[in-house]
Amino acid sequence: MNARFLPRAMPWLAWGAAGLWALALAWAGLAHPGHSQVWHPPALPGAHGVPGALGFNLAAFVLPGLLLAVQGWWGRASLPVAAGWAGRLGGWLALWSALAFAAQGLWPLDPGTAADAGANRVHATAWTLWWVAFVPAALLHALDAGHGPGRRRLAAASLAAVLLVPGCALLAPLLLPGGVAQRLAFAAWFGWWIAAALSDRSARSAQGHL
Repeated sequence: MNARFLPRAMPWLAWGAAGLWALALAWAGLAHPGHSQVWHPPALPGAHGVPGALGFNLAAFVLPGLLLAVQGWWGRASLPVAAGWAGRLGGWLALWSALAFAAQGLWPLDPGTAADAGANRVHATAWTLWWVAFVPAALLHALDAGHGPGRRRLAAASLAAVLLVPGCALLAPLLLPGGVAQRLAFAAWFGWWIAAALSDRSARSAQGHL
């Protein structure tokens, strides 16, 4: 991969993934009048038997997850030889988080199955792996952020995401409607990927690679 292209491409991958996800959720609200962005989980329009489920799952989960997996792979592969273990391990965990996000669309919810069985169990496992892999990934990125304004912003974004993603996914439903809580968790996750891409581009610009 061309070294000049890589830092320019990564923010577009992150913004594209977040945009696809947001557009898919907006489309679901328009295409299904009974769907509530406040109360219903984001994955519900992709459940088995729902019209347009395949397209929704591709746009909301599979494609965004794969785009961010590519970003994570490129970012990790482009680390300097002297990069620390924290950044390398954090890169792998972020990559797995992106793949787990995509897997939620490959194994959608099934309203006709018990919540703890079949496709619902696999979907819940992918959802759990998504945030479980992300939390240490963000912590390691904060630890290995380095110096410079872009890196300091990444460290701050990583620490914020460590609190927001699991907090919104697990604790916020106690105070907020479930649909809002899950959407906030996903939005914080996408925001971290955007911050990571912009930080990487900023660092490379400072090093004279652009």
